[in-house]
Amino acid sequence: MSFSSEFTHRHGPLRGTIARFAQLLEPKTGPELEAMAQEAHRLTRQHFGRTIRMFAPIYLSNECVNNCKYCGFSRDNPILRVTLTVDQMEQEARYLLNEGFRSILLVAGEHPKFVSNQYLRDCVARLRPHTPSIGIEVGPMEAEEYEPIVRAGAEYLIVFQETYNPEVYEELHVFGPKKNYAWRLDCPERGYAAGFRRLGIGALFGLAPWREEALHLAMHAEYLLKNCWKSFLNVTLPRLRPAAGGFAPRYDFTDRDMVQTMCAFRICFPEIGITQSTRERADFRDSLMQIGVTMISAASRTETGGYTGVARDRLHQTKKGIRQAPIEHVTADTNAEEQFHIADPRSVDEVVAKLRTMGLEPVWKDWDQSIQNLPASEPAAAGV
Repeated sequence: MSFSSEFTHRHGPLRGTIARFAQLLEPKTGPELEAMAQEAHRLTRQHFGRTIRMFAPIYLSNECVNNCKYCGFSRDNPILRVTLTVDQMEQEARYLLNEGFRSILLVAGEHPKFVSNQYLRDCVARLRPHTPSIGIEVGPMEAEEYEPIVRAGAEYLIVFQETYNPEVYEELHVFGPKKNYAWRLDCPERGYAAGFRRLGIGALFGLAPWREEALHLAMHAEYLLKNCWKSFLNVTLPRLRPAAGGFAPRYDFTDRDMVQTMCAFRICFPEIGITQSTRERADFRDSLMQIGVTMISAASRTETGGYTGVARDRLHQTKKGIRQAPIEHVTADTNAEEQFHIADPRSVDEVVAKLRTMGLEPVWKDWDQSIQNLPASEPAAAGV
């Protein structure tokens, strides 16, 4: 039975870990929340020490065939778009490698014409000699479509359900393959079957009531821990940020709410990773790293080609997913549209320095393909 089937047919009272999780989400006094934070801090240090794993995203493309009301990349938004060539992707990667990163996440909108399976495979194969940890956050696929990407060198998969509320999901996803709720919900299981050694899930907070979303995300985490136990699980708690289209959060998810949710995850699932991106303010991110966060990005750019400015000469708009003529009179200040505006603008050096003042140590590399005795070159890299 898949998670979508179990989730749809789940009835009766909550039990075990999920019942405890729900209790931890109930309204808390200040002292009660402080006690939760102290327990979360203790468990984080017990299981992860004083380390913070570092990663950076590369946005390969902001082309998309989906029309999602909340997303800056939504098909009908009149934004500047571009897809990197493999060579341009490598330029972006070399910039990040020079900054110290050895874990790179490839992110793209869902557009099979521009972001094909072969294109992703070529990008991963090009990166593999340079960085040991490569992840993808792209449109969901079948397990057999993921397999060549895993063989090429990808080791982790991230797919956020956005909202676990089926009615809200249906309303917000107007058009495109992303409209299939169950298909997306079961994507981590297909990734596990394909061989990804890390899986990442999350909900986009602000689309539905936060306690409901957090509880369903916890149910998903519990299911994956039981059924995809060979893979390491990461959970992310992203909040909606300003983006093209001007979609505003429908529900509050305050700093206090996020702290309570993060504490509940750490207390109930002490061995999972918790990721925090540059969506959050610098001071708030710093406080979360003392509570439960184990993996962060730094100095991220959420626009395609944002680190080096490559591909500016190929910027264009699309109409209903169809590429239009390139934009004329592009300047050094003209960029592809961001997926969302970041809130922590600090440089990598500033983030690293802050970590060390807090007694934390950034970890750039904690994995190598040779651990699995993979050959240096796979057939997936042929012709690359």
